[in-house]
Amino acid sequence: MIRITLAAALLAGAAPAWAETHIITPGEGAQERLQEALILAQPGDEIVLEAGRYAMTDGLSLDVDGVTLRGAGMDGTVLDFTGQQGSGEGLLVTSDNVTLRDFALENPKGDGVKSKGADDIVYYRVRVTWTNGPDPDNGAYGIYPVESENVLVDGVKVTGASDAGIYVGQSNRITVRNSIAEANVAGIEIENSRNALVEHNIATRNTGGILVFDLPGLPVMGGGNVVVANNLVVANDTANFAPPGNIVAGVRRGTGIMVMANEGVLIENNIIDENPTAPIMVIAYTQSFDDERYNPLPRGVVVGENSYGRGGDDPQLEGAEMLLAAFGGALPPVMWDGLGTMFTVPGTRGWSLNLPEAGKGLGGAAPEPLSVPEPSGEFDRSGIGAPAELDARIG
Repeated sequence: MIRITLAAALLAGAAPAWAETHIITPGEGAQERLQEALILAQPGDEIVLEAGRYAMTDGLSLDVDGVTLRGAGMDGTVLDFTGQQGSGEGLLVTSDNVTLRDFALENPKGDGVKSKGADDIVYYRVRVTWTNGPDPDNGAYGIYPVESENVLVDGVKVTGASDAGIYVGQSNRITVRNSIAEANVAGIEIENSRNALVEHNIATRNTGGILVFDLPGLPVMGGGNVVVANNLVVANDTANFAPPGNIVAGVRRGTGIMVMANEGVLIENNIIDENPTAPIMVIAYTQSFDDERYNPLPRGVVVGENSYGRGGDDPQLEGAEMLLAAFGGALPPVMWDGLGTMFTVPGTRGWSLNLPEAGKGLGGAAPEPLSVPEPSGEFDRSGIGAPAELDARIG
């Protein structure tokens, strides 16, 4: 019995040795060889993309659990989708325990990398770029995990997305860190998700830097427990280039951090500068809806200590001239529409629209300096962020 048990243990320990490494080189037939490797890979396999530029004419897909797709760096391995036919994603992942690292996608016709229902997924040092700059014809999302449990986005860079550069939606236990979102409509977006940590990122030259919100009518509802901390949110002053009808088409140029219809959000230790509409904006959902599950109000939003530079001096708001005159040429850094509940630490400068109800426009607005309670007790961070086990994959 001891021998059988020992043999079984040895076999179990040897299992990782069965995993294969599939090496893909650029050049003729590279797309076919890469997609074949993605189809034939087995759990534990690694697909290695050697340095170079790969011409892609179609999107790629992966539906095998436990696969790593690795390049030679986000500037070393480039999947070029400029000649892509159709409008699908550059890469679609629908399997669990996948690691995507050290490569770039340029000019995908649709989203850059989309993972749907892919639990325990890691995006590490992945770049998605639309090289023609802000354009409504660019793909909507750069990095796009949705409907997932346990998501780690670390060290990525996205430029030019016509919706959100880094988007996480309808997911739970999320970390977005050490990443750059530049010249997108929304830089980083956390939507209908819970237990998200957004830290140590740079959001710049977007229309809006970091957005946290809930929308009605989606399969997963009730976002909240979000920490936005230690980010650099500067110069988000790009004109909104989202296609008409897109929800982010309503984001005002010059929004730094926006919270809409979300519950339990902490904003602290961020450097927020040169966001001409509002460094921080806390608002209710303004459109009509018929989803009985939906709460359109922000609840329990806490604005802690942040470093505020210039901002609020060119607000894209109705009555901007009168508002600027009333507040001495620049609006205070924290804007609240007056609906729901929020808290600020002592000394926080802000202003409130004092709206009487959501979705009725600004007719009843009565702007005045912000007056809200201080937070009571520490913000509960338990369970927020991706599990530590995901860090082990990136060393």
